[in-house]
Amino acid sequence: QVQLVESGGGLVQAGGSLRLSCAAAGLTFSSYAMGWFRQAPGKEREFVAAFSRLGGSTSYADSVKGRFTISRDNAKNTVYLQMTSLNSEDTAVYYCAALRRGAVADPREYDYWGQGTQVTVSS
Repeated sequence: QVQLVESGGGLVQAGGSLRLSCAAAGLTFSSYAMGWFRQAPGKEREFVAAFSRLGGSTSYADSVKGRFTISRDNAKNTVYLQMTSLNSEDTAVYYCAALRRGAVADPREYDYWGQGTQVTVSS
């Protein structure tokens, strides 16, 4: 049974930083691209960042480029999202997801999802 468990969310002031973690179990972690998505109240789930399964390439939404960094540790079956210069528009539930094949920015392509972790940025 595949499990993705996010942690590290919380309440932070505008301009602050957080690091999210997502621990994976029950899958061959290195065979999956890993992505982070977020969903704010009343909005659709949107792509944040992804780390490919091969070659080590990363992708980011324009809204987070230069502020967020995705990384992965295949030895620990964990993917991270370092978030800096947070603002109120970053407030959302953040989800990690695993993708075997497909477009990394399309949530419909992903095979497995975590339950999400809340990030709230106060102004």
